Amino acid sequence: MAEDSDVEKTEQPSQRRLDQAREKGQVARSRELSTFTVLMAGGGTLWFMGASFTRHLVKMLHDGLTLDRDMAFNTALMIPRLYELSLDILITFSPLLLAVMFAAIFSPLLLNGWLFSIEALQPRFSKLNPVSGIARMFSRNALVELAKAIGKAILVGGIAAWAIWHNKDAVMALGTQAAAASIPQMGHLVGTSFMAIAGAMLLIVAIDVPFQLWDHNKKLKMTKEEVRQEARETEGDPMVKGRIRSLQREAARRRMMAAIPTADVVVTNPTHYAVALKYSENDSGRKGMRAPVVVAKGSHLLALRIREIAQENHVPILEAPPLARALHTHADLGESIPEALYTAVAEVLA
Repeated sequence: MAEDSDVEKTEQPSQRRLDQAREKGQVARSRELSTFTVLMAGGGTLWFMGASFTRHLVKMLHDGLTLDRDMAFNTALMIPRLYELSLDILITFSPLLLAVMFAAIFSPLLLNGWLFSIEALQPRFSKLNPVSGIARMFSRNALVELAKAIGKAILVGGIAAWAIWHNKDAVMALGTQAAAASIPQMGHLVGTSFMAIAGAMLLIVAIDVPFQLWDHNKKLKMTKEEVRQEARETEGDPMVKGRIRSLQREAARRRMMAAIPTADVVVTNPTHYAVALKYSENDSGRKGMRAPVVVAKGSHLLALRIREIAQENHVPILEAPPLARALHTHADLGESIPEALYTAVAEVLA
């Protein structure tokens, strides 16, 4: 059934579907992007503060290995000393720790922006189903993640092995050097290897991010029926809307026909158009003080019906083809006639 559903999902996800998925916390995620961001944050901090780290590390190593005889055998003096050394280590490496922490927290924003979903925090007991768990283990996504993990291990492991082999002489020489000289050299080797691994991760990220965006879009694709259902939910059923419009037109037509007996004159084409006009009255009751109002108009069969009702109710019918066409085209139902037709109407009705 799932495969059939996937085959049917040929339509791009609508904005409403994307918004609903986002509200549920269903967005494209790339763990490789987060890993790369953390690596770059850590590597950048080491790059800019490496000399300071090295000096402090040499000093802490010297201070940590230099103990007075009395302190070495006195617990009351040793514990404060260890606390002081631990605090120095924390303060020294706090820029690195903060950089890595902020990178880990804010790296997801690079792909999806700020997102907080309460629904994503709710427990899903369906994941406790062992059958579903086994199915997920052998799903397409699991196989893709396995292939990515193998590829990442090969690529990153290969880069790390190359870095060690390329600097094997320097690595072997570390054991023969004094601590003050070996620590800066070790920091340089670690930094070089670090940046090489970050470069390998950049290649992985360049492949993984587009794939995750494509895969997320594919999961949210819709069937044609889902598109139609969403349109009905957001805009209403087209058949129902059409029926409502039809009823509204019919009601408007009945009101228009009911207003024809109140008209003062019906201007006709004579067979193609018919427009019923009614003069408004002012407070004194005299006619002609205001422009006539269109109470009904129509063409062909509707025009014929307007004339029939006018005849039944003894409403005068005036044949004026040019004026009838102009009124039908430019005058709106229920509104006064345009000023441009005042003179023409007055001349015809005079």
